[in-house]
Amino acid sequence: MGRFVERVWQPNDASHLSRRDRAPGRFLAYVPDELGTDVPEIGEQARRAAEDALAVLARADERIGARGGYLNHLLIRSESISSSWIEGNRITPKRLAVAELLETGPKVALDVVANVRATERAIDELADRDRAITVRDLERLQHLIEPSLAPGLRTEQNWVGGTGWSPLRADFVPPPESEVPRLVDDLARFVTATEGNPVVRAAIAHAQFETIHPFIDGNGRTGRALIHTVLRRADAVRNVLVPISTVFAGDTNAYLAGLTAFRADPPALDDWVIGFAHAAELAAGNAVRLADELDRLDGELVEQLVASRRQRGATPAHPRSDAVVLKVLGDLAGEPVQTIDVVAARHGVSKAAAQRALAELADAGILGRSKDQKGRLICWTADRHLALVSLAERSNRVGGGDTRERAPRLGPPRPVEPNGANA
Repeated sequence: MGRFVERVWQPNDASHLSRRDRAPGRFLAYVPDELGTDVPEIGEQARRAAEDALAVLARADERIGARGGYLNHLLIRSESISSSWIEGNRITPKRLAVAELLETGPKVALDVVANVRATERAIDELADRDRAITVRDLERLQHLIEPSLAPGLRTEQNWVGGTGWSPLRADFVPPPESEVPRLVDDLARFVTATEGNPVVRAAIAHAQFETIHPFIDGNGRTGRALIHTVLRRADAVRNVLVPISTVFAGDTNAYLAGLTAFRADPPALDDWVIGFAHAAELAAGNAVRLADELDRLDGELVEQLVASRRQRGATPAHPRSDAVVLKVLGDLAGEPVQTIDVVAARHGVSKAAAQRALAELADAGILGRSKDQKGRLICWTADRHLALVSLAERSNRVGGGDTRERAPRLGPPRPVEPNGANA
């Protein structure tokens, strides 16, 4: 159980605040206990839920196997879109993919691209169990997500939610800035350790990170990227990213209520672990479903290409195995947005050959042509592959996968968007 410390709200520059928010007053900031390195004891129901989730993750990871190499491209983007969705940033998979390839676009798209990069780094670098995770690692992770901010832990008080821009009316006030370095250092040691059930460790690490709220902005997205670090470090998954944010986004009220329960008095740790474990099961089912949908789609598109070639009299109707058009087609799950330069460089062919392959796929209805505001062609998009990015979100509403039930609602609804604070 943590403790509360009393603080005083006296804004230095109140010119932009309402009269109510300018009013000074006292508020309580919550300081959680340090975690140490060991996973705490939990109740029997929570233990079984975490063990069941770990088994489901292992089965999904084994079933997907080597397909995770290309599947993760879509899963990471689905995860990042959902993680940003929780905080009110709406972006379509197509706009994200175009912005990522062209490195330009609306701010919301570039923000999600940053989240993609951070998630990839969390998996590729921080998941290396041979190296300890440090405070500096967590700072770099957050800076990838919010590059416009100076890197480093916050040096001021922040808060979450509420009806104005004042900690006096906030839903939750994290620990004072003076406590943050100590708590984040403790969290880094907890995330570095791998003993015990990794589902429990990931659940606690994420909730503790959100409770500390160690940065000015980007806390929610950084904390959700950290989940993948814990699961990969502990060898819970090897091949596939589990898109757990797609489940959180499907029932944001339950997710936020679970975080609130984690810091209740007494802490509802078992409730949070159970909800997190069920969310992990749903996410594993979503990943398997996406893998199966991709397999079916890839097969359908080859048939569609052959039918198109046969209709226009091309010979052979089925392209040779080394044909550029087949190579591009095989790339679409991992590279759903293509340009002439990208295809030419990736496959070592001339720009003319790349253009012919892309045009053939577009004429067959497999690729779409995307143009800028002046009508100039800028790229080709695999719209049916990109549509699968939202498969996980859709499946949360209809159920299914390798799970038995939805994550339980853990408490009353809370506002999704922080107001005057930092998610």
